Amino acid sequence: MKLAAITDRLAGLGGAKWEIHALARKLSAQGRDIIELTIGEPDVPTPEVLVSAAVDALGQHRTGYSSGEGEPGLRAALAERYSTRNGREITPDQIMCFPGTQTSLYTIFTGIVETGDEVLVGDPMYATYEGVIRASGAAMVPVPLRPENGFRMQAVDIESRITPKTRAIFLNTPHNPTGSILTDQDIKAIGALAKKHDLWIISDEVYEDLIFDGSTFTSPLSYPDLADRVIVASSISKSHAAPGFRSGWLVGPEAFTAALLPLAETMLFGNQPFIADMTEKAVRDGSTVAAGMCERFSKRAALLEQRLSGESDLVVHRPNAGMFALINVASTGMSGLDYAKHLLEHGNVAVMPGSSFGDSLKDWVRVALTVDDAAFDTACNRIIKHAHSLQMETV
Repeated sequence: MKLAAITDRLAGLGGAKWEIHALARKLSAQGRDIIELTIGEPDVPTPEVLVSAAVDALGQHRTGYSSGEGEPGLRAALAERYSTRNGREITPDQIMCFPGTQTSLYTIFTGIVETGDEVLVGDPMYATYEGVIRASGAAMVPVPLRPENGFRMQAVDIESRITPKTRAIFLNTPHNPTGSILTDQDIKAIGALAKKHDLWIISDEVYEDLIFDGSTFTSPLSYPDLADRVIVASSISKSHAAPGFRSGWLVGPEAFTAALLPLAETMLFGNQPFIADMTEKAVRDGSTVAAGMCERFSKRAALLEQRLSGESDLVVHRPNAGMFALINVASTGMSGLDYAKHLLEHGNVAVMPGSSFGDSLKDWVRVALTVDDAAFDTACNRIIKHAHSLQMETV
């Protein structure tokens, strides 16, 4: 039987990127002592106060249909939060609620681009970005994020790739997998290009609350001159250690959210009221776990750099935010994919090959900073021991 073209556009963009992670889980199930540094699960459970809020809402029978825009209380809470953080008024009519950032992004790109259009996105990128762009029929145009620029997207690299087909610039700040944060200067330069060429700016800001000491986060949403072209997506998955609740949102111009509403209603007609009530509490009260995660993740990133740079030829890129660090493995003579396979087989540590996040990371691997300190220290020992064994093989 014939299938729709979307299945061809998305072929190979699903589980194939997570091959090493799946293999690590399989080996663990077989009894191997594998330390998983692959996916970005928070290292603490969802706070009990939020779990209780969801349970209480269930007890109050908050299980009926929702508004296609999202529950009014949550939208009001988000409007207050973004108004305060960005220094300008954001209204509830600019907010739409979805099951997680992923659904928000899928809906955004379905609403702004189609076949024949192009979207500029940083390479490396989060593994699902290509899918949410190509699902719409649009083409993804990679923009290199260069190590010498701290993996921050530069306006000069964007401008060289703009064509008459370009419709949007897709930002991720703080960035996964590199942990970089766009500066005020970066955003102003990118915004000037967007205005010059009449482009949308989409900004995934799910790591906004996981900023390490000494770094500063700025959102393009805070610039009034960009107000008619910026759409932000985020969620409580990372900030509140609640990925399984699947609760996210978008913030955009009122004309955009009004036009997008029929699409949102066609797709899922709002998020679950009991989860919306829990999310409203999370947004209004702020996170009780983000600061602790920041401290631990930053500490583990520093340990990784100190250990690997001092005891091996591997090179670590220190993040400024988020849950991950990058390791350049070019000194081994292997690609990141081959290295990740070899490390899993011979070192019992699972890491993500950089190629899962774009061609520019073919010599890198991504390491999650989310296992406990003892396990992370053991993982460092294993990575160093494995590096030494590779050096012995080449002598």
